[in-house]
Amino acid sequence: MSETGSSTSPATSTTPVTRRATRASSVPEPTGWVGWIVFAAIMLLMVGTFQIINGFIAIFDSGYYLVTKSGLAVSVDYTVWGWVYLALGALSVGTGLGVLAGQTWARVVGMVFAGVSLLVNLGFTAAYPVWSLTLVALDVLVIYALAVHGREMQV
Repeated sequence: MSETGSSTSPATSTTPVTRRATRASSVPEPTGWVGWIVFAAIMLLMVGTFQIINGFIAIFDSGYYLVTKSGLAVSVDYTVWGWVYLALGALSVGTGLGVLAGQTWARVVGMVFAGVSLLVNLGFTAAYPVWSLTLVALDVLVIYALAVHGREMQV
């Protein structure tokens, strides 16, 4: 009986080692770069919220902006810009929640969203240059974080 007990003990002790090696090779351990993904998700949530607010302002108070619609890069009514901002903001908030959940689709949508948001904000630069360029810079950081380190957030 002592032989059976001693032969069971080494087999039991090698099993966890094998599991650790398998787990380490299939799923990489998270690094400090996961913070970039959390940053990107929070930025998506914040930028989305800001764009929703900006969209409501453009829809309900077009006189708020200092530049007339003819002074914009794209000659469009502020109400149209407001609806665009509102839609992009809602998409951004949903995508930010998906990125926090580690969803791959959210990474892809987040990068596409940030690229579209970057272009929309460039078109809106004449109305509020500092605000638009701030959002452009945040969009670039979001694209970098999701493209380079996004895989580390997957569960």
